[in-house]
Amino acid sequence: MQYSKLKISADATSRLRSLRQRTGVTPNLLCRMALMISLEEGSLKGVPVPDEEGSEFNSYTLTGEYGALFGALTRWVEEGPSPKTPLSNEQLLAFLRGHIHRGIRTLSVRAKSPRDILRLVPETA
Repeated sequence: MQYSKLKISADATSRLRSLRQRTGVTPNLLCRMALMISLEEGSLKGVPVPDEEGSEFNSYTLTGEYGALFGALTRWVEEGPSPKTPLSNEQLLAFLRGHIHRGIRTLSVRAKSPRDILRLVPETA
C-alpha cells in the first residue's frame, strides 16, 4: 500500500477533535487505535466510502513504521486468505479510510476519558 497523504472524513475529523480533548491522545494515535478496532469488527464490503473532506495525514505520521503491517492487515480483512482478485492500491486506501472512519465512530462512543483508552489495551500487552 503506497500513499504519501491520506484524507479522512469531515465527521471523523470532528470526532477526533472531541476525542483528543477528552483523552489527551494525539489524532494519529487515535486513528491507529480506530483502525485496529474496526479491523477487529471485520470487512467493510457494502459500506459506502467516507468523504475526504476532513484532516489530512502524512503516511508516516498516520502509521509510523507500521505502515506495511496496517496495509497487510487491511488487505487480509478485506480480501480474505485466498483472494480471487487482489485489491488495487486505490481500493486498499479507500478501505483503510473506511476502517479509520468506522473505528473513530466506535472510539467516540467508548472513550470518554484517558482511562477508557487504557481499558481498550489488553492486560497482556
